[in-house]
Amino acid sequence: MAESVMYHEGNRQLQDQFDSRRISDRLEEKLMRREFSADDKQFIESLPYFFLATADAKGRPDCSFKGGAPGFVRITGPSEIAFPDYDGNGMFKSLGNIVVNADVGLLFIALHDKPRRLRVNGSARVSDNDPLLAETVGAQLIVRVTARAIFPNCPRYIPTMGAIELSIYVPIAGQDAPEPAWKGFSDFKDCIHPRQPTFKG
Repeated sequence: MAESVMYHEGNRQLQDQFDSRRISDRLEEKLMRREFSADDKQFIESLPYFFLATADAKGRPDCSFKGGAPGFVRITGPSEIAFPDYDGNGMFKSLGNIVVNADVGLLFIALHDKPRRLRVNGSARVSDNDPLLAETVGAQLIVRVTARAIFPNCPRYIPTMGAIELSIYVPIAGQDAPEPAWKGFSDFKDCIHPRQPTFKG
């Protein structure tokens, strides 16, 4: 097999220990791709959340939950995906990591109906002047990711759960999102940062 996009020596060491190098190579050969399929697009753009893994300049990892209305993540090119950054706690843990280390991993997972998951590994960039800002309600920044590897994962351990409703904090055109209660707590209220002006729809 040609040089692997998905595996490094650590992966190979354990694959060899468990005699799983052959199936690992076959999974990469048959399932890994560099461009989004129409099915990938439908799946990703139907979800109200995903998980984002980043690391700082020293390689220390962080993982965050990103949520919004279905369609808040968009496929914007054959190998490109984009999503908004909404008002949050102001720590910029994930996006700050991207500024110093562009390598990211995204996990799209369906926990309802038919369990499914899709992983996207690639290189990200953060922008405060992206054209999508002018059409994305509530976005203060846009993150674009160029995929290096797109691959489905076996859904065997995903529990079946029910989706009830979107968060009340998801930006909606023409409405101001409520402020979370923690911003009024005595420990924090004297240092809350102002909300940034964003597209209202």
